[in-house]
Amino acid sequence: MFALVTIAMTVVTTFIALLAIDVYLHSKYQRSAGFNVWGYRGPAMGRKQPGEYRVVMLGGSSAYGYGVTWDQAIPAQLEGDLQRVAPAGRSFRVVNLGYNNEGAYSFTFTLKDYTYLHYDLVCLYEGYNDLMADERRPNVQVFRHDSPIFRLTGYLPIFPIVFKEKAAAMLSGGDPGALYRFEHKTVFRPGLAARAAATVLNATGDAGQAVERGLDRVAVESPHRVGDTSGTGCRPPWGQYCRAVVDAIDLARANGHEVLFITQPYERIDRPAYERHVDQQREALAMIHRRYGHDPHVGTVDFGDAIDVRDTSLSFDLMHLTAEGNARLALRLVQPVVAMASEGRP
Repeated sequence: MFALVTIAMTVVTTFIALLAIDVYLHSKYQRSAGFNVWGYRGPAMGRKQPGEYRVVMLGGSSAYGYGVTWDQAIPAQLEGDLQRVAPAGRSFRVVNLGYNNEGAYSFTFTLKDYTYLHYDLVCLYEGYNDLMADERRPNVQVFRHDSPIFRLTGYLPIFPIVFKEKAAAMLSGGDPGALYRFEHKTVFRPGLAARAAATVLNATGDAGQAVERGLDRVAVESPHRVGDTSGTGCRPPWGQYCRAVVDAIDLARANGHEVLFITQPYERIDRPAYERHVDQQREALAMIHRRYGHDPHVGTVDFGDAIDVRDTSLSFDLMHLTAEGNARLALRLVQPVVAMASEGRP
């Protein structure tokens, strides 16, 4: 009995210590590049207030605001712009549910995970991470669902990802975003000390994730697969992307939520990338107009040419926007969101 009690106390003490460290890391990194304890960027939302119109934005790193602080990302800036034009008795809150490298497939998972936020409008803002459109290797990443703890409780641990991002930064010359890229194109060669430190950080992050994986048998996750694409009407290779968008819109509308599908600024890395992005978005927009053209609660916003990502004052890497670039798009979203809140079509 003494041995059992000792083991139990050790486990509980270890758990409390890890939880305390994790909560501390959340508070330390939440403003800069992290997320709150519930797995989304920015302050945690409280109870929805009377007269409040709540917006959620889903997408990858461009929605999340990679490279800027949480309050410089599009959702936070949009909330400030909306509050300035809100009529008496109306308020707006905007929640950032994006995360790095997630594509359209993650939309339905995210909408279900955060049903408790009681949102009114869903903004779908992702195309970049589905541009490869490889049917053999579709982007089925759902970052939060990698954590059994999140799947069980809604709390998302941060310490494994913090350690692994620091390791990626050491190995890439200061770029933590290298962790999220499928192909590392950096030519930086870290020294022996940096490699050793990165190895320790990676191992610690792996250990934390291994502890979580022990819960996988309790929080079983079905394999991630894209549904049938034949009914979308989208030309290859965009069937899987369109399927994911349709699934998200259908889920949102079935639960009484409004939807805005938003085209990101077009890729400008080279001409083929630009043409591929344009083609992807044309197919998706045409599909939305065919399927939902009669529904005033489903709208589209085309930001394809709203910003030239080659302008270094607006984008620092031909994709992710600076605070000023995000501010410009947020301001242009005000009218469509207000129109939706007024039950009109943007």
